[in-house]
Amino acid sequence: MAGQTPLPSRQDCVKVLLLLLASTLSPHGASGQRVKVEPEVLSYPGQTVNLRCAFTDTTGIQLTMVTWIYEPKEGERMNIAVLHPSFEPNFPDSPLKGRVSFMQNPPNVDGPTIQISDVRMTDEGKYTCEFASYPSGNEQGITQLVMLTKPQNSASPLTVEAGQRSTVVARCESLNGRPAAQIRWVTTANGNGSTSSKPGQDNTVSVTSEYRLAPTAADNGKDISCVVSHRTQTTPESFQMKLKVLYAPQVTIVGYDNNWYVGRTNVLLTCQASGNPVPTTVLWKSMTGEMPDTVHIKDNQLKVLKVDEAVNTTFVCEVKNRVGTGRDQVTAYVRESIGAVGEGRAGDGRSGTGAVASPLGPLACPGACNVPLCDHGLLIAAQRESIAAIAAMSQQLTKMAAMMHNMSHAFRTGSPTCQPAPGSPPEGPHE
Repeated sequence: MAGQTPLPSRQDCVKVLLLLLASTLSPHGASGQRVKVEPEVLSYPGQTVNLRCAFTDTTGIQLTMVTWIYEPKEGERMNIAVLHPSFEPNFPDSPLKGRVSFMQNPPNVDGPTIQISDVRMTDEGKYTCEFASYPSGNEQGITQLVMLTKPQNSASPLTVEAGQRSTVVARCESLNGRPAAQIRWVTTANGNGSTSSKPGQDNTVSVTSEYRLAPTAADNGKDISCVVSHRTQTTPESFQMKLKVLYAPQVTIVGYDNNWYVGRTNVLLTCQASGNPVPTTVLWKSMTGEMPDTVHIKDNQLKVLKVDEAVNTTFVCEVKNRVGTGRDQVTAYVRESIGAVGEGRAGDGRSGTGAVASPLGPLACPGACNVPLCDHGLLIAAQRESIAAIAAMSQQLTKMAAMMHNMSHAFRTGSPTCQPAPGSPPEGPHE
């Protein structure tokens, strides 16, 4: 319409918004770049640290005052140093008073670096260097002071008894360190670690990690390592240990070869046992009561000087340590002659089957019965009867074959050895 001002285009509106946004952010961005500080400073207790601060570009800027502000991790902010170009430096009351000062003498308002002597663990926190300037206002930079204390690291295995309950088998500690240490476990054992921390001395942190599992005899002696990582260490510290699990003796009797026959000499049974602590006593027993006269026992070995019917019994070996008692047993079967006899062991729950050697092969105990129920004398007698019966049958078959041969010959030749019965039809010609 004539005489009206045209509305701005969409493109013009976007340009105006961008100019407004730039004018808003530019002073903030410039101020952030002008104050230069170190983001983080590390220190050990007792050292002297310098917290650097500088205003790098004062063109068109008038610096009126500088204030250093300390903010502990837990507590309120507090002014610790104030510098004005027209006055002497001021250090308000604070935990750092007497230990904080400006490095330059006289101090310079555009380079107000401070120095803290005899640094303490409680000095850790955030330090802000704040400039009051005209016309841009306040500008600041922040430095984190991180206090370091090398921890005291240690680790040890705990002696435990085998069982089904989960228990602590190793402990690792990193005491009175700053910052808190990191702890991890390296082992093939089937357990897990748990870590906790608590305040230590002089604003430090103590970290404890425990490794837990339900210990078994197989875990005894397994390797386990505690690895501690800390900011004060160039490399992680590793503590290598072995698990200590107490368990009752595990017992096995060896030496029984299933071939104890009457008259055999110097057969030997050995009672093998493992335990923690080392087993202290070994006791041999016989299930039938007193030991046979031909048995000689020395430590963990039982020797039968000469096999006879008296050693047809079950031998038991009991082994003890301060944790408990373990046992195993083996049942010996005495035969009259050399041969293979099945083994029956009560100690490991196995039962054997008897077998008797013969020309026809082994004669097994019928029905997979237990050997103690099989009478090997009866088995031998039955086998002999079977052999005799087979021999008799063989003789009868030989006689029958001879008779059949004679009869066949008589029919072919018309020999009177075998005449046809009266009234029988005449035999036709042979083909």
